[in-house]
Amino acid sequence: MTRDEARARDAADPLAGARALFDLPEGVIYLDGNSLGALPRATAARVAETVTAEWGKDLIKSWNSHDWIGAPQRVGGKIARLIGADADEVIAADSTSVNLAKLICGALSLRPGRRVILSEPGNFPTDIYIVQGLAQLGLCELRLVDRAALVAAIDSSVAAVMLTHVHYKTAEVFDMAAITAAAHAQGALAIWDLSHSAGAVPVALNAADVDLAVGCGYKYLNGGPGAPAYLYVARRHQAAIASPLTGWMGHVAPFGFDDAYAPAPGMTRFLAGTPPILALAALEVGVDMLLGLGMDALVAKGRALSDTFVTTVLAAGGDPALTLASPTDPAARGSHVSFRHPEAYAICQALIAKGIIGDFRDPDILRLGFAPAYLRFEDMVVAGETLRAILAERRWDRPEFRVRAAVT
Repeated sequence: MTRDEARARDAADPLAGARALFDLPEGVIYLDGNSLGALPRATAARVAETVTAEWGKDLIKSWNSHDWIGAPQRVGGKIARLIGADADEVIAADSTSVNLAKLICGALSLRPGRRVILSEPGNFPTDIYIVQGLAQLGLCELRLVDRAALVAAIDSSVAAVMLTHVHYKTAEVFDMAAITAAAHAQGALAIWDLSHSAGAVPVALNAADVDLAVGCGYKYLNGGPGAPAYLYVARRHQAAIASPLTGWMGHVAPFGFDDAYAPAPGMTRFLAGTPPILALAALEVGVDMLLGLGMDALVAKGRALSDTFVTTVLAAGGDPALTLASPTDPAARGSHVSFRHPEAYAICQALIAKGIIGDFRDPDILRLGFAPAYLRFEDMVVAGETLRAILAERRWDRPEFRVRAAVT
């Protein structure tokens, strides 16, 4: 695709107007929305309203008058529409790591006598670390099996299969329905991490008969750095599942101040401490925006953007040391792509110096994300051509590009 062809496609793009909904810096092509989403223009005003009008003027009355108390359920219900769930099956709370710990313990409570949490090596580290921490307490056992052997490894000792739907490095997408069915065939549950999925690829939790799921709010949902996460529990499990964090907001009567804990019905039992109202206000803006744009349109454009970029980068005559680490079929990967190169870190820094922001993952992964709401086809061509030029001219081979930053 030439730059003129890309501009023509942008002009015909039904999502072209969505870019104006974001506060994007001039001269930057932002290909890291898979790590931290861009700032929606409406977020600052919404958070300011929450601070000045609600907190500032109405003070503690806002828990009722502005329904602060219902924010976790309200925002969770909206997220449910993005991931193929019902509103009463999702709640916004805490972080992905904390929610994952809740759901692992919950899965163990639903499968007494089973101790194994099955996953794959190379899963997102926090997912593995959480299980390791629970295992150190004697609560479970972590078993890691290569992807190709996962289904065969599900046996009567497995309480839950815990996987990330879109792999954080390669962007490879698991067959959620098939893996979940395989787990169920052996009496196990399925826990899915949707952090690189929600808002980017099709997710149909109920259609896939998924048991439990978690995800973060700061990537494609554009909720801001450290935005609240969310968790999903299929309705059929909600009456029996136990949360290990029996905080007061998960109590059936939190303002009854009883000494004995009694879990609230439904998803509310997965709350623990006081909801972060300012952060939930920011997250709700991002979620509302995606719902307004429509997931079908976002998914189709995301796939087209990534395909345009990959085709541009891998055009004939490129650097043979650069190889695609993601599936070649856009439908088989998430809305990011990864390339391997021995100098991936320096290449990433050279791109950033040109105003093209991606990220690096050890040891040799250059990772670039394609948030369809605010990226253009022209961005894909310019970024792809720039990467090819950096490789051809070895622009990455400078000392300043080899110094590792604290966050990479």
